[in-house]
Amino acid sequence: MNHISECPSTLKQEHSLILAIETSCDETSVAVVRDGKQVLSNMVSSQIDIHRRFGGVVPEIASRKHVDSITLMIEQAVEEAGIKLEELDAIAVTQGPGLVGALIVGVMAAKSLSLALQIPIIGTHHIAGHIYANRLISELHYPCIALVVSGGHTEIVYMESEGSFRLIGRTRDDAVGEAYDKVARAIGLPYPGGPHVDRLAMEAKKAVELPRSWLAPDSYDFSFSGLKSAVLNALNQSQMKGEPLDHGELARGFQESVIDVLVEKSMRAVKEYGAKQLLLCGGVAANKGLRAALTARSEADGVELVIPPFQYCTDNAAMIGAAAHLKWKQGAFDSLDFNVHPSFSLEKWMGQELEDKQ
Repeated sequence: MNHISECPSTLKQEHSLILAIETSCDETSVAVVRDGKQVLSNMVSSQIDIHRRFGGVVPEIASRKHVDSITLMIEQAVEEAGIKLEELDAIAVTQGPGLVGALIVGVMAAKSLSLALQIPIIGTHHIAGHIYANRLISELHYPCIALVVSGGHTEIVYMESEGSFRLIGRTRDDAVGEAYDKVARAIGLPYPGGPHVDRLAMEAKKAVELPRSWLAPDSYDFSFSGLKSAVLNALNQSQMKGEPLDHGELARGFQESVIDVLVEKSMRAVKEYGAKQLLLCGGVAANKGLRAALTARSEADGVELVIPPFQYCTDNAAMIGAAAHLKWKQGAFDSLDFNVHPSFSLEKWMGQELEDKQ
């Protein structure tokens, strides 16, 4: 059972020095973040080379690798930050969503530190971290719209005020990152497929025409399974006809279809909700084609666009420290018996009790 506890009012303050841990998938990361926006250290150990041979993340292997590296990562993050453990105000850790075994490794390490140092612990939402990674480079102005694009999530989030999350659109099937990986596999590219498809698409002179899935006219939801099927159909037809299909042109057609839908729905949400900013968040935010298209459209429409640098797009602990600062300011901390939440609801994370307490 999870209990959210408030610290005494004398401890509620703006300033914080938080050690954050992120182990939701296949990156082990530890960071030290001051006041939710100054990154003193951000250590990341990727497992991509290990999982590449399997064509995707193997949860059991990911968990074991987190166990192997978490202690060393904590030591390196503290050393790089130039601080002592006794100076920390709180420990933050990704509570969900993510792979349950991987999450448990990070949470147990965070609980151990919290208990040993006798400082508060803050269970933090992974997607809130991706969103607030933008605060590491820019002040956020509300209301704003966040476009979250990653391997497991494709969502449009409306934020009326700080720490307020309302999902107005989400994928009905594949997330964008999943679709990229499946298309990459179909045309013989290695895992993770996103960067390889992006590169081919940017180099191609022409594009294979592929459909756009708009769904209902007023919908902010996404669907990419049909587009993935269209790519497979194009490949199968070319093989049956004995006509070679340029993989670069196919990659460009796929990427243009994805980007058109992401950009159009995001900009429509900005206008409908009167947003002051558009935030790009998540691992696919590193996609050069998407960054360029959103930048051009935002400039044309007079919309302020915030995009984190590449190191804050993929999973990292600095973003968890940035999001955890929201809870620090509220004085809302977790007790040591809180659980991981592989399907954590973003809308319930701030100021609401979790599902297992209801």
